[in-house]
Amino acid sequence: MLMRTDPFRELDRIAQQLTGVPGTWSKPSAMPMDAYREGEEYVIALDLPGVAKDAIDIDVERNMLTVKAERRPAATGDHVQMELAERPLGAFSRQLVLADTLDTERIQADYDAGVLTLRIPIAERAKPRKIAIGGESAPRQIGT
Repeated sequence: MLMRTDPFRELDRIAQQLTGVPGTWSKPSAMPMDAYREGEEYVIALDLPGVAKDAIDIDVERNMLTVKAERRPAATGDHVQMELAERPLGAFSRQLVLADTLDTERIQADYDAGVLTLRIPIAERAKPRKIAIGGESAPRQIGT
């Protein structure tokens, strides 16, 4: 089992609560991601809990896939007094360079239960294929 610890996380959280400003140790919020091959396509799953479907933007330019999302506050209004705010708000983005072997023209996107799933087919030109050997050659005659 692999465990990752961040000794400054609790200190940063307390500093942010007291000052309202992210501390020097805070990391930019990212979209946790899994990527794997399933049959003839690659699947990318990004965690975006609390993000509305209409606040997600997906672009592909050449081989660069960009996912942008915005998490807005759930509680707003004049009579709302926030007591604890640990969930990051604001705009997030993630960029991935896609291999030439993927068909970026046929990407499918689904969003369910806070998970954005992108399915990218493998391009036909990248799939393995058999090469036929053509023609019969006559036996070569060596000097008479």
